[in-house]
Amino acid sequence: MKSTLTTLAVSFGFLLLCALSMGNRMYLLLSLLMAIAWGLAYASVRMAEKSVQVDHGLNNTRVNRGDTVAMEVSVSHRSLLPIAPVKLKMRATSNTPAGTIHLTELGRRTQKVAYRFTADHVGAMYPGVESFTVSDVFGLFQKEHIPKHLGNELLVLPVPFDVEPLSFAAGDMGVETMKRAMEDPSSPSDFRGYQPGDPLKRIHWKMSARKREIMIRQFEEPALPDALVLLDTSPPNLPEGMPSAKLGFLQDAVLETAASVVSCQISHENPVRLPLVGDRPMEYHGTMGMPILLEELARCTFNETEKFERVILMQMNDLRKTGAVVIVTTRLGSVLVDLIGRMKRMGPNVRLYLVTFQPKDPGLQVSVGRLQQMGVEVNFVSPQG
Repeated sequence: MKSTLTTLAVSFGFLLLCALSMGNRMYLLLSLLMAIAWGLAYASVRMAEKSVQVDHGLNNTRVNRGDTVAMEVSVSHRSLLPIAPVKLKMRATSNTPAGTIHLTELGRRTQKVAYRFTADHVGAMYPGVESFTVSDVFGLFQKEHIPKHLGNELLVLPVPFDVEPLSFAAGDMGVETMKRAMEDPSSPSDFRGYQPGDPLKRIHWKMSARKREIMIRQFEEPALPDALVLLDTSPPNLPEGMPSAKLGFLQDAVLETAASVVSCQISHENPVRLPLVGDRPMEYHGTMGMPILLEELARCTFNETEKFERVILMQMNDLRKTGAVVIVTTRLGSVLVDLIGRMKRMGPNVRLYLVTFQPKDPGLQVSVGRLQQMGVEVNFVSPQG
């Protein structure tokens, strides 16, 4: 634009100088035409930029990863003078690269254009127009503006896949774990008199001495022990030398693996819980339903600064009624291996889902071998892409 204005200014000055020096009216007329064109161009941009409205709407604000998203972009203005087609700069997200849309109909006051893209990655984002540029028909002036409205939020949900059902401690779907919970002497629900056949370890000796009869502890029959799913929401471990574009596929695999385990538990009517940390901390329970879980997983930002090892330590304090633990992560260090081993020794079955592009890495295989010797089930998940 600067070069065009410079050329126009030099040409105008030359023609005006020729008109004044030679007294030629033709040169004067040409210089006046240039001045009028310059004024109209400037006026058209100033009039249009105050009235241009850019709206964009999605056909669906909730889609599954891999679906095609359609967006309709509408551009209108109320300028009396014609302007060049508005240029739209699209906002870059994890699913849409930055790009430019050139409207092709010159002078039309209202135009609509369809914009389609594929939701390749899980997440919450605001696709749409980041800025638009108004220019005159001669290309002399242009002005860039930001739309007043950000647009609708697009939530790309993870897509669960089939996984093997969990086996609880002792391999009997939690019967042994239920028995341990029922015999926990620290949480009796009531007391009653002794009946033939009652085990001696249920006798409450202090209560018996006070009542002068043998009293037996009674316990509430617990439900089937739940499955605990621990999701590593710290920044994923991308192998050295791998392009950063692969990071999104690692995050997708982590979220979809967690969603798959929870979905399998719900389909078998088994209790399951998944604590989430980060920007939206919560503890999900299977009774909340899959739609809530998928939405919460889609909003995970993977910017958790608190170490995943600390999250595991916090959950280890309440494993009495947990029959199985599932850990989903992209990294496997020595500290994490030791913690998983400790968790396994506390009773529940432990299954590890390791999301990685390099499952045959020698250093990784050493850690996997240690876990397998401890009785931990290890599964590799290969990200797509």
